[in-house]
Amino acid sequence: MSAERNQGKVILVGAGPGDVGLFTLKGKAWLERADVVIYDYLANARLLSFAPKHAEIIYAGKKEGQVTFSQDAMNAMLIEKAKAGNIVIRLKGGDPFIFGRGGEECVALQKAGVPFEVVPGVTASTGVSAYAGIPLTHRDFSSTISVVTGSNEKGKEDLHIDWEKIASRAGTLVFLMGARKLQRISENLMKYGKDPKTPIAVIQWGTTPRQKTWTGTLDTIVAIAQKEEIKPPALTIVGEVVNLKPHMDWFETLPLFGKTVVITRAEEQADDFSQALLERGAEPYLFPVIETLEPESWEPLDRALGELENYDGLIFTSTNGVRCFMQRLRDTGRDIRDLKGLRLFAIGPKTEQAVTDLGIPVEAVPEKFVAESLIETLGKADLKGKRLLLPRAAVARETLPDTLRGMGIEVDVCPAYRTVLPDTDAADLIARLQEGSIHVLTFTASSTVKHFMQLVGDKVKDHLKGVTVACIGPITAKTARDHGLPVHLTASDYTVAGLIEAMEAYFS
Repeated sequence: MSAERNQGKVILVGAGPGDVGLFTLKGKAWLERADVVIYDYLANARLLSFAPKHAEIIYAGKKEGQVTFSQDAMNAMLIEKAKAGNIVIRLKGGDPFIFGRGGEECVALQKAGVPFEVVPGVTASTGVSAYAGIPLTHRDFSSTISVVTGSNEKGKEDLHIDWEKIASRAGTLVFLMGARKLQRISENLMKYGKDPKTPIAVIQWGTTPRQKTWTGTLDTIVAIAQKEEIKPPALTIVGEVVNLKPHMDWFETLPLFGKTVVITRAEEQADDFSQALLERGAEPYLFPVIETLEPESWEPLDRALGELENYDGLIFTSTNGVRCFMQRLRDTGRDIRDLKGLRLFAIGPKTEQAVTDLGIPVEAVPEKFVAESLIETLGKADLKGKRLLLPRAAVARETLPDTLRGMGIEVDVCPAYRTVLPDTDAADLIARLQEGSIHVLTFTASSTVKHFMQLVGDKVKDHLKGVTVACIGPITAKTARDHGLPVHLTASDYTVAGLIEAMEAYFS
């Protein structure tokens, strides 16, 4: 064990303003080594997925006046955890040294003899303004920036801000954490000489799909805030640069901006889908209703693997089939060379890609990514009298093997994996549906529909008004309708990319 490991260490890491993509590579590298992670309310909880499974996760958030730990208690906990030999990650929203009390924690650690490092983060002042389409500087409007805390005034007689000097500055003013003090901020700026018609913007939940921006002037923003019931977390920008927003909006104009989209596919298959949604301004809500496990018995597949030379080809109907088949091939002491001479067929570009990534060419991919289209393709491939191996899910439609057998093709179906209902807590999803903050339910296979309805069907049917149900293809859509779900859109290209394209067209 290294000396660093023996004495422990604290790393203050800036989590950025909200978007996981703005997290730094160095911050991620430290999180991956963490024994303890202490995170704030404004640190995106998705960052916790970078931490090892053994890491102790401690929430230390502060919101709307509710404090989980006092600063003294926080300092003591950091010291205690580090002196126990742990790598402790203090994950703080924005940047640790911009109104994040990072300085106070470093001083306490230094006095206690605990080594520490600081990893800067993208601060809310720069990140949120960029996502709101408001440049903090512009050579025609502002050459200075003042960043001010909006939450350090304890009372009317205890002013920590020199309003006279702040109001006299000609550049851009940025107030962090000032949503509840908006009236005091605007009144004091006008009192000490700011033009009441000075443009102002308030941005809530900046850099996330929940972002919302209100604009006005110093003399109108309070009425707007009261009408719209603006609540923290919010950032306020004051200055002429606010008028540039209509020319520079990019985030709030993305095609799926502000939509919360439920992903029901297995967690290990959700990354690409989530990333594509984020790139289009949507909030992915992971609710996996599928878990992939080993088949109850490997015996049928092992028997087939033992006589691969007697097969003429392999059919893969999913990336799971490819992954699990290849893993079992390796686990039984074989490798890719045992597939020499076999003709390979696949349903869908993702499945094809999974095969070609192994260095094996795929002979045929149907134009439409369903069994019926593959049957048509194989019917042209001169396979009558041939023997094919179909490694797939333990429970699946029999359309493909039954039809191929009727065409004179011998098909051996071997379970390579099985899908089960995971132990998923549906309470939060049900609450989000009841409050109307879920906009789209997506289903990428019939099994996701069936499992979703088993988990939450009876509890949410009355709360789907206003929720768009999107299905990856006609078979999944039929399953959804058979289970009493309204289907609003079906992808014409039966892929995740096609499903997203259909959502864009629907909401446009």
